[in-house]
Amino acid sequence: MVNEKRELSLEEKEALLDVLKTRFEKNRNRHEGLEWAQVQLKLEANNGKLGSIHEMERTGGEPDVVGYDEETRDYIFCDCSAESPKGRRSVCYDGEALNSRKQNKPENSAVQMAAEMGIELLTEEQYRELQKLGNFDTKTSSWVVTPADIRNLGGAIFADFRYGNIFVYHNGAESYYGARGFRGSLRV
Repeated sequence: MVNEKRELSLEEKEALLDVLKTRFEKNRNRHEGLEWAQVQLKLEANNGKLGSIHEMERTGGEPDVVGYDEETRDYIFCDCSAESPKGRRSVCYDGEALNSRKQNKPENSAVQMAAEMGIELLTEEQYRELQKLGNFDTKTSSWVVTPADIRNLGGAIFADFRYGNIFVYHNGAESYYGARGFRGSLRV
């Protein structure tokens, strides 16, 4: 279970901003034309969202800026770890699926965990956009937002990258595997 979000200490904020800045500079291809100073100003003005990014980092997501929305003036952060974040694996899809399990329940679900962290699961479209920035989930897979018609029938969808292609699959929403987690996004 993810720890409840708490206020970050000054040292934690500075350490997180240093990590994010280093990752931002190292991966310029993910955010061409954007400047770290502007991103940092937005982060420093949004303690709650900085706390969510801290949770993304703490659970192995390696969050980075992957876009900027001109209309809302939001920077878009996404989990950019090579594989599905380690601290978010072995979870079923949502709370309904978790509650339906009678035996061998996982500790949490992707939807609940994302909500606790203050982030959103990637949609299939966002997942495909992320794959344009590199090869992610070549050994793992990640739950993605499942359309209501599939979820109402008991299923959920996940995606991965194999053989040079993005694959989107289905599974029972209550299933969970050691190599399946979820990726999230956050607008700041």
